[in-house]
Amino acid sequence: MAKITIRDIPLKGKRVLVRVDYNVPLQEKDGVQVITNDKRIRETVPTIKYLIEQGARVILCAHLGRPKGKRDPKQSLAPTVKALSDLLGTPVTFVDDCIGEKAEKAAAALKDGEVALLENLRYYNEEEANDDAFSQKLAKLADVYVNDAFGAAHRAHASTAGVAKYVPVRAIGFLMEKELRFLGDELESPKRPFVVILGGAKVSDKIKVIDRLLDKANTILIGGAMAYTFALALGKKIGKSLSEPDKVDIAKQALEKAKAKGVKFLLPVDTYVVEEFDFKAKTVSPGKYLKPNEDIPDGWEGVDIGPETVKLFSAEIASAGTVLWNGPMGVFEVAECAVGTFAVANAIAANSGAVSIIGGGDSVAAIKKAGVSDKVTFISTGGGASLEFLEGRELPGVASIPDKK
Repeated sequence: MAKITIRDIPLKGKRVLVRVDYNVPLQEKDGVQVITNDKRIRETVPTIKYLIEQGARVILCAHLGRPKGKRDPKQSLAPTVKALSDLLGTPVTFVDDCIGEKAEKAAAALKDGEVALLENLRYYNEEEANDDAFSQKLAKLADVYVNDAFGAAHRAHASTAGVAKYVPVRAIGFLMEKELRFLGDELESPKRPFVVILGGAKVSDKIKVIDRLLDKANTILIGGAMAYTFALALGKKIGKSLSEPDKVDIAKQALEKAKAKGVKFLLPVDTYVVEEFDFKAKTVSPGKYLKPNEDIPDGWEGVDIGPETVKLFSAEIASAGTVLWNGPMGVFEVAECAVGTFAVANAIAANSGAVSIIGGGDSVAAIKKAGVSDKVTFISTGGGASLEFLEGRELPGVASIPDKK
């Protein structure tokens, strides 16, 4: 998976168009949009600093939210400029458009080592449509194209795929390189035992990942609502727990494949259940832990793994050489249902000898909420992108960059 990186190309004096992922959460305070989490901006700093040091003329492009082809001041990238300037320790010019005369003039005016940020790409519908003419207009701004937006790499948009056809020199940035190394190379030949922890709501979202990882993993631990579909496949009663009855055959096939390959495939042995659960209001009725292997009674809903499952899963995690975690063990957004997810996060953090990879989405939020994000090896910035990559699918934003010879 070796791609040409920014280390491999001449950069001095070149206009370098860099696709970054600045789809950051914003909140209105006193009529001003304020960034509530700047992690995605921070992640791009090593790439941008390197480009500045090499004397490149840096033009950053990104999307924010879903403005659906309209100019929406609440979804402008303008608030990211100060945060980025502070992190880089150098001024960043904001350009109030991403194509056309304004953008072209701004790109032409840049001197070596200077940085400009273009306005939200999604102010144009042509971005998501991967429109050819729009891609060519973006390409007019650059001598070199760099993709450092792993979180958007699974989408074939103009800024991730289309533009690359019209810029002869292309490379990946350091963030993309890191993502491909940990989600690709590290998992191709993982330090063993290789333990995979999968959670979340739907088997259908993860079945391709499960299928692919059954060829590589020593142990797979299943939590979250998807565990109840597997419970159905084993003939267990799950009360009114969230499940996919139409995916029971798929779950059975996964269980059979695990058995045939000698992969330990562990499901929760006990569960935390509640009678009433309101996700919007983040409230639950008083719940209870079921005894190990006890069926969930009618009218009750499973919302977390129980203490015996935590012990079982923690023992597997403690012995692992590599841990990959994608998806929470329960409804961790609600305090009463977060015990299992946080216990798994702490078990991963406690095994300092393992390579620990957190694969995007809710698991990232959970590991941060548990306060142990500094104790894991790598946290992916891609939600959908990391899942598709783990499924073995080709990501358009990666495929658009040439392989290293």
